[in-house]
Amino acid sequence: MYEYFPIIAVGAIIGLAAIAFVLAYALMKNKKAAIGFDRHMSDGEIVRRLAGFAKPHIKAFAAVLLIMVLTIAYDIISPVITGKITQMVADDFELSRLWTFVAIYVGILLVSVACTYFQSIILQKIGQRILSALRERVFAHIESLSHEQLNHIPVGKLVTRVTNDTNSISMMFTHILVNLVKNCFVIIGIFTAMLVINIELTLMVLCFVPFVILFTVVFRKFSRKAYREVKDATTDINTYLSENLSGMKITQIFNREEKKMSDFRVKTKALGKSKMKEIFVFGIFRPMVYVLYMSSVLCLFYLSGKGYIDNTTFLGQTITAGTLVTFYMYISKFFNPIQNLAEQFNSLQSAFASAEKIFSILDMTPAMQDEPDAIELDTVRGDIEFKNVWFAYNEGEWVLRDVSFKVKAGQTVAFVGSTGSGKTTILSLICRNYEIEKGEILIDGINIKRIKISSLRRHFGQMLQDVFLFSGTIRSNIVLHNDDISDEEIMAACRYVNADTFISKLDGGLDEKVRERGNNFSAGQRQLLSFARTIIHKPSVMILDEATANIDTETELLIQDSLTRMMKIGTMLVVAHRLSTIQHADNIILLSHGQIKEQGTHNELLAMRGRYHKLYMLQYHAE
Repeated sequence: MYEYFPIIAVGAIIGLAAIAFVLAYALMKNKKAAIGFDRHMSDGEIVRRLAGFAKPHIKAFAAVLLIMVLTIAYDIISPVITGKITQMVADDFELSRLWTFVAIYVGILLVSVACTYFQSIILQKIGQRILSALRERVFAHIESLSHEQLNHIPVGKLVTRVTNDTNSISMMFTHILVNLVKNCFVIIGIFTAMLVINIELTLMVLCFVPFVILFTVVFRKFSRKAYREVKDATTDINTYLSENLSGMKITQIFNREEKKMSDFRVKTKALGKSKMKEIFVFGIFRPMVYVLYMSSVLCLFYLSGKGYIDNTTFLGQTITAGTLVTFYMYISKFFNPIQNLAEQFNSLQSAFASAEKIFSILDMTPAMQDEPDAIELDTVRGDIEFKNVWFAYNEGEWVLRDVSFKVKAGQTVAFVGSTGSGKTTILSLICRNYEIEKGEILIDGINIKRIKISSLRRHFGQMLQDVFLFSGTIRSNIVLHNDDISDEEIMAACRYVNADTFISKLDGGLDEKVRERGNNFSAGQRQLLSFARTIIHKPSVMILDEATANIDTETELLIQDSLTRMMKIGTMLVVAHRLSTIQHADNIILLSHGQIKEQGTHNELLAMRGRYHKLYMLQYHAE
């Protein structure tokens, strides 16, 4: 009994570790709801959906699998060759046989290296194609979401989904899954080879396998939670940065740099804390697998030495020097894949966490969708009618209440009223940026719900107060990457809206660089560019929302002249606080608390001496 004490001691240590892991697993399982450990999607569902992105590349993956079989031949055969050489040295050394073994060893090694190279090249190409397809799918789906849905999702969160999360999934296809399969093949191959060489030592190694499985199962629970916390903290930081870098000027104006820095430190510390949890979980698991590896090596040396000295046999097999060396190498190659599986399982959990977040975006049903029988509109005259329209951004908080009015084709209609009265909302509803609760909106007598959204918006030109310019050039911002529009057409549109007056003074002309959000141009210049962008796409209905707000007097005169010209193109809907800019409108609608209180021409409303008259007099005296 005394002679087996070392093996009993090793078993006791491993047993205590196993009990500790089981207790930790039980506590985690009981408290998972309390710590937010719930999963919204199962691994099986995630794998099934990800397989859809891999399906077009199934032949390439099959080629990789074939190459992989040749690659792992080195891991399985090399220990056998080394053991043969060792046994040959111990029994009867022959130089010619040594050279033969060395040649076989080198040949297998070269084949393995070449296969590994081609495997990496093929996988990287597949990964990049899957990454591109996934990013395009996510970005296209984000484009299909309604304004209301986009208002509820932070921009930083969407950026994380399209960049970081898709990268994690790409790594899964190019590195993680393939190596998982490879390591599984290596483990199966090595186990088969060990079983053929010596059953006794193979059974000894198998004694450690249940503990490896136990530790892996427990680690899986803890690592998943740790990875989810890291992903959430990363998204939180990206969201914070996206918002605060965009609003950095406001932070500087109000001297709030220290406060924002303090908030950023809190978020970085939260990310650091979640990273440390992740490292802690992994820092326990890998050493435990290493303990199992060293224990198996100690047991190998002990049993092999004892069996060799006592000249014992097991099922007719004896332990030789060659067997010992072969098994020592096999045990190393047996536990290395297991340790690698732990690392790859970490990455796999990261990819699954990313996939779950991506699918949460892809599973969002666009709030604005075409009806099954929606039609295309080839032309639009510009007749618009609101019939008893009710609308609320938040349920029960009505922004528009039973609003009805008509706009005839070619008319210019202006909407006035205090902030929050519903002016801008009306313009958004016409383009179907939001869905109304009750009533109807008609374009040329057709309910806009019966018109395809893309077809409807194609006939509208929107010019907003806060003009958004993309990074690029003046040309790209006007044509919006429509290469069919010539420079002559662009300049004709610029001259029509008086934008040529400042473009001609720029060194680059139409190729002048536009920085982020057009911050190298004044508000008036950005507005004129938005006019040119609208005109060049030949809209049937133009929407103008506070275009003259915060504009200097000189630029306002240019804009007023542009507006006068644009009124001749088609129907125009205008929202303006300055009543002087809408005096020539065909109809002026005054709104208050979501209801139409007055409407008529400028002179008719003044003659009524109602709310419009009062508002006009206040502005007149203020000027």
